[in-house]
Amino acid sequence: MDKHFMLLAAGCMAVAVPAAKAEDNMADTVALRDLEIVANRATAKTPVAFSSVKKVDIEKANDGRDIPFILSMTPSLVSTSDAGAGIGYSSMRIRGTDGTRINVTANGIPINDSESHVVYWVNMPDLASSLRDIQIQRGAGTSTNGAGSFGASVNMITDAPSFDPYGEASLSYGSYNTHKETVRAGSGLLGDHWSVDVRLSNIGSDGYIDRASSSLWSYLGQVAYMNGGTMVRLLAFGGHEETYMAWDYASKEEMEQYGRRYNPCGKYTDSDGNTAFFPDQKDKFTQHHLQLIYSQALSDAWNLSAALHYTKGDGNYTQLKTRRTLIEYGLTPFYDADGELVTKSDLVRKKFNDNDFYGITANANYTRGRVNATIGGAVNNFHGGHYGQIAWVRNYVGPINPLQEYYNNTGKKLDANIYGRVNVDIDRAFSAFADLQYRHINYSIVGPSDNYNYNLGGLEVLDVHRKYDFFNPKVGVNYTDGNHNRAFASWSVAHKEPVRDNFTDGDPSQYPTAERLFDYEVGYSYTGSVFSAGVNLYYMDYKDQLVLTGQLSDTGNPLSVNVPSSYRMGIELQAGVKPCNWFDWQINATLSRNRIKNFTEYIYEDEWTNPIENYIGSTPIAFSPGFTLNNAFNFTWKQFEATLQSHYVGKQFLSNAHSDEQALDPYFVSDLALAYDFRRIGALKNLRVGLTVYNLFNERYENNGYAGAGYYRDEQGQPVVYRYAGYAAQAPTNVLATVSIKF
Repeated sequence: MDKHFMLLAAGCMAVAVPAAKAEDNMADTVALRDLEIVANRATAKTPVAFSSVKKVDIEKANDGRDIPFILSMTPSLVSTSDAGAGIGYSSMRIRGTDGTRINVTANGIPINDSESHVVYWVNMPDLASSLRDIQIQRGAGTSTNGAGSFGASVNMITDAPSFDPYGEASLSYGSYNTHKETVRAGSGLLGDHWSVDVRLSNIGSDGYIDRASSSLWSYLGQVAYMNGGTMVRLLAFGGHEETYMAWDYASKEEMEQYGRRYNPCGKYTDSDGNTAFFPDQKDKFTQHHLQLIYSQALSDAWNLSAALHYTKGDGNYTQLKTRRTLIEYGLTPFYDADGELVTKSDLVRKKFNDNDFYGITANANYTRGRVNATIGGAVNNFHGGHYGQIAWVRNYVGPINPLQEYYNNTGKKLDANIYGRVNVDIDRAFSAFADLQYRHINYSIVGPSDNYNYNLGGLEVLDVHRKYDFFNPKVGVNYTDGNHNRAFASWSVAHKEPVRDNFTDGDPSQYPTAERLFDYEVGYSYTGSVFSAGVNLYYMDYKDQLVLTGQLSDTGNPLSVNVPSSYRMGIELQAGVKPCNWFDWQINATLSRNRIKNFTEYIYEDEWTNPIENYIGSTPIAFSPGFTLNNAFNFTWKQFEATLQSHYVGKQFLSNAHSDEQALDPYFVSDLALAYDFRRIGALKNLRVGLTVYNLFNERYENNGYAGAGYYRDEQGQPVVYRYAGYAAQAPTNVLATVSIKF
């Protein structure tokens, strides 16, 4: 089947190219720059809530911190950092939903990992330097490729081919030995048809958290051919990351004892009885993306876009584990020098991922008169190998092969969708919108897992075979007077399949099922030359939503569980004022209520055994703040710029137990950015220097964490519940200086 899809894609690429006059090439090529992004983008006539971040804003914010922090002014968005300084393992939540339910694409091609649905931004360091814009759709949004959008979608578009030659270099350096070096160059148009663009980046940081270092490099290369109504682009981008683990976080007690920078990852007791930390407790991963994108203007009304893509991911992490039961790793207990039987010992394990993801996306757009319609779809295939090896065991007596393998399983996933979307102008102001998508998923996991089952006396054998068929309709109406006012109302249905961890690491008595969302949205906005404002109301009604429990899997990924009935509802407010040329004020806030209905907490005595029930009833959904606010004061005077950004995030519970001892306190953080542009200095087109002071007022806060609970029995045999939590402490006041040069 896969070969047939590849042949079909090749056929799409081989569409005959119509002849074009040389004088028409430039105008047609400019139009094609926008053609590629039509299929998955919202416009002023699309009845969804969305925000766009333009290239100029990306460039100003891009000093090496990850994309979730570049998007920090987006309504309802909360960014997090394991290392505490915005570089390394970072993530974001939108409307309280975590990264596994935020659909992310680059040029319309899925970026979310097919199994975990997570976007590991650390695998794509400094991709921001090659982006022309980012659109964030909140809610179900429009039909797109890849994992289902259950809270938002993030659509990134890479830079268009360059018409003029250029060269750029940017440097950053600051606190915690954080640095970024980036060089970009473009050939401009060669022979009226060809262009070449390249980028190389290096990023590093010691991190605020102890040993939470990151060593990252990345690249992007693009070769483009343009001829009248035809554009073909071949892109390759990717990079390598080496990051010391910081995902175990620290408890409040540990922070009080050892300081806020304390990192428990890799901790052990050496042979002399001293506390030490394993130096190679690191995650190492290399990821390459290859995209062949074809765009064709077929006529004044019809445009075609298609793409072949391939992503290769390969890496592992090394982890010291203390006091581990040997048989869980395929090892035989042994007698030590004193003749005592050793059943537990310290060991070093390595876990590997070897992933291949490839497919085709295609869409055709029709625009004439009052009708704008798109039909499209995609077929994507994934093959992921997961295996583990034992590298070392303390004082082990017995045969152990170098890097002895102890588990090996394979995940496979076929994900196909087709959709049709139409927007019809009823009159000059009103338009009607419909979007229908059918999605099919065939997912399997086969082979021994890394979880030992004592009842079976061996590793659990994964034998997951699931097929899902989803129908996702979306309808809405939109009003725009073409001048200042826009209003919309929409109703959408979205479905989402469980992720790998739901099958491999969740409660075995609660097998995961697919989720369904009914999303109701109403919005209004006014845009004027001096004042702008907007309001959006949403109600997201879930069936079988997989909500975060607050617990982490053995690999540091958040665990989720289905809840029969839950909802997210809120109001998003935005406003902006520009009273003069040198000052503007931007502010947005979200007030929300996020609840699970009739929730029962299951607490276990020891890793999924002997559960007891704790009925809670209506409870806040974990990691879902009831209030967020973003504020920015922007000053511009000639070549000088200053921005004071502030972010407030309300209280977040780390689990669904509504427990104050498992919560993130509210925090208010401000950043001050200063910059000056020196324009036209000799051969330089622009020289920009900047300094950003992060956490200006030295707020002590945590923006992420985990939580769990268990119980033991007292002398009377009654269960005594205990709770625990870990917190991701963030850096106090710190600085980053930047210099960028354009030739």
